Amino acid sequence: MAPRYISLNNFADLLGVSRSTVEAWVRIGKYNVHTLNGKRFFRFDEILSVPEITAMSNSLWDVEHNVVPKRDFTSIELFAGGGGLALGMEKAGFKHVLLNEFDHSACETLRINRPDWNVVEGDIHDIDFTPYKGRVDFLSGGFPCQAFSYAGKRLGFEETRGTLFFELARAVKEVQPKVFLGENVRGLLEHDNGRTMKTIKNVIEELGYTLINPRILRALQYNVPQKRERLILIAIRNDLSAKIEFKWPDVCPNIRTLRDAFYKGDLFDSDVPPSEGQKYPESKAEVMKLVPEGGDWRDLPEDVAREYMKGSYNLGGGKTGMARRLSLDEPSLTLTCSPAQKQTERCHPKETRPLTIREYARIQTFPDNWHFCGSLLAKYKQIGNAVPVNLAWAIGRSLIRLFNDICDVETPNMAKTDSEIRHYTKLHGMFEGMVYDDKPNYGG
Repeated sequence: MAPRYISLNNFADLLGVSRSTVEAWVRIGKYNVHTLNGKRFFRFDEILSVPEITAMSNSLWDVEHNVVPKRDFTSIELFAGGGGLALGMEKAGFKHVLLNEFDHSACETLRINRPDWNVVEGDIHDIDFTPYKGRVDFLSGGFPCQAFSYAGKRLGFEETRGTLFFELARAVKEVQPKVFLGENVRGLLEHDNGRTMKTIKNVIEELGYTLINPRILRALQYNVPQKRERLILIAIRNDLSAKIEFKWPDVCPNIRTLRDAFYKGDLFDSDVPPSEGQKYPESKAEVMKLVPEGGDWRDLPEDVAREYMKGSYNLGGGKTGMARRLSLDEPSLTLTCSPAQKQTERCHPKETRPLTIREYARIQTFPDNWHFCGSLLAKYKQIGNAVPVNLAWAIGRSLIRLFNDICDVETPNMAKTDSEIRHYTKLHGMFEGMVYDDKPNYGG
């Protein structure tokens, strides 16, 4: 079998270190470098001491694709946005009974793609979740990162009132799902000197749940051509937590790049379709034409860079998001709510223009038939804020495996006859009539 290689840039991204750090390792002989077609690479078999490489080499990624739910596991999703997390969880096997989102365009996106989803548009503060108590297995939501007001030494559930995390916690308290998930930016761990995370842990404990040790997942390890990182919080209800064990998903054996996103291959069965997108003003286009693939402002003539960057030119830091042109052979930088923001430029690798809507969506691993509603800026915002679908799908498969284990714990001797199976299915399918035939009053 031919040896596997990884570029120095992709190796740096995989480990979450800078390219200069990797170059320093090369200089001291820590790793052997090979040159292919003028580009430098590491060989997998020579860097197996690196845990991330070992994980890729020994991955059960393909096996985990065979995980299927033993029954219909129901879910509620809060802060649903344009549907990245919801779609990934659906692919894993969850049946959504309610999705809440405040933004109208995002709600229209959810409705046009999934007319059967129960999309509740509006302020989460106005939603009464008590009709779902004991009738929904799983609850999830990407709550915004907000500081808490510290009047006392230990904050609990009531003291977080007024934040959107409180609303997520309230939903958990009212629904009592077996498991819930929260996702956020990695900065939540250190936010407010760690006090925000400490408070969240306090509340989870107060609600009667056991928090799995939180983990930062790098999307590029889960079949996503992007360097995005997300903090994942998973908590299991205390009456179940001692009887089961959650296993995080194995990583993908390959690192996907923009080439995988834009062209027919393992990720998509066709080249990226044409779509609408932002345009550069002529003056900016003239500057961006001077930036090579994978380059940034440092590749510009000094006088051009000074004029383009204005006051930022003399500021500290690498400023590598400015005048940044992406590379086809690397994962994309983390997408933002706009591909043409001056501090976080996302220029096409070959063409001098911002990324289009469909290119944005492919980087987030949305399928081409997932349509986005609203203005151009609204579409970019929905995609840029989303959890990558393939990352959500990987987490979802691990959660389905967990729920299968819960199913075994709860009903070890159940469903021995067809009549018992029908009774069990009917019992856990009661939510359908509640959601669609007798919707609770959500207020507002």
